[in-house]
Amino acid sequence: MPDRSRPDLDDDTVTALGKLSEALETVEQARGLLYGFHQLTGKADLLLQDAVQQLRDAGHTELADDLDRDLVGRNVIADRWTFQVVEDYDATYWSTFRAFDERARTELADGDRHVFEARMKQRERTSGHPRHEAGPALDG
Repeated sequence: MPDRSRPDLDDDTVTALGKLSEALETVEQARGLLYGFHQLTGKADLLLQDAVQQLRDAGHTELADDLDRDLVGRNVIADRWTFQVVEDYDATYWSTFRAFDERARTELADGDRHVFEARMKQRERTSGHPRHEAGPALDG
C-alpha cells in the first residue's frame, strides 16, 4: 500500500493543500445549504398556493388574488428563482473552486487527496493497535 502521507512533499505544501481542501469542503457545505434554501423555498411556494386556495374557498377572494398575483411564483433574487441561483453558484463559483483544487492536487501531489489528513492520521494513531490501522487491508 502506498504511503498516503506523502513523505516526499514538504510540510508547507502539504499544509497549503490541506487548507485548500478545507476551503473546498466549506464550499461544499455552503452548496448543500444553498440546495436546502432552494428546496425550502419551493416547498414554501407550494404551501403558499394551498393557503391561497383555502383563503379563496373561505371567501377572501381579494386577499387570495393579491397573494396569487404578487407572491406565488415570485423571483426570490433579482430575476431569479432559486434553481437559477443554484445553477449560477455551481457554474461560476463551485465548479471553478473544484477545478482549482484538482489542479493544485495534480500539480503538487500527483492528484493525491487528503495528504494533510493522512499525515495527521499517521501522527495520531496508535501503531499496531486494533482499529488504528494505517489504511484498509489490500485483498490479494
